[in-house]
Amino acid sequence: MVFFKKLLPNSLKSTIKKLLGIKKSKKGFEGSKIYWEERYLDARDSGPGSYGRLADFKAEILNSFVEDNNIKSVIEYGCGDGNQLSLANYPNYTGYDVSKKAIAICKEKFSNDITKEFKLILSENNTYKKAELTLSLDVIFHLIEDDVFNVYMKRLFNTSTKYVIIYSSNYNLSMASHVRCREFTKWIASNVSKTWSLQQKIDNRYPMDEGDPENTSFADFYIYKKNV
Repeated sequence: MVFFKKLLPNSLKSTIKKLLGIKKSKKGFEGSKIYWEERYLDARDSGPGSYGRLADFKAEILNSFVEDNNIKSVIEYGCGDGNQLSLANYPNYTGYDVSKKAIAICKEKFSNDITKEFKLILSENNTYKKAELTLSLDVIFHLIEDDVFNVYMKRLFNTSTKYVIIYSSNYNLSMASHVRCREFTKWIASNVSKTWSLQQKIDNRYPMDEGDPENTSFADFYIYKKNV
């Protein structure tokens, strides 16, 4: 991924910042949790990755995986505004988020769907249920703080009984106050490689294109399976 970083021009970085909704705050960046709460309170959405053809691509991969592997329970850490979820076919789903507003949006949007529930992430000491599959979609590169990232990754793997699917970039690059791409596979190799193995990597159907940044992405799918 080193070559990617060298080829990423400043103009593209600027465009990506705009698409990710990056604004300069008068107060400055106060933390990833505060950023997302303020973003949803400001009636802004989860970003272009959860809409349009990128959302369709993600849904196609995830729905096929759930069906092919007979997955009965799914947990997602970072459910956002629920637009991506509206395309999903999950038998039983629990969505967690750090934003109270995001949880309220999802509860209202799916109020008639008894297969879904939504919960607020309060602290690292929360008690979390387990599921056959846990999801992290367009989240890791928004975890700016190292301690937040470490707790998130532990929770992601500790609460899955079979599979973990991550949709993210996988290289180190700070792009803005609330966008920090991480080579998360290094964390996995150092912390959970004895119990988890990479089963498949699926490249993005629409890789980042400077000419069409709103409909392209620097994220790919990484599917991990728990060792028997």
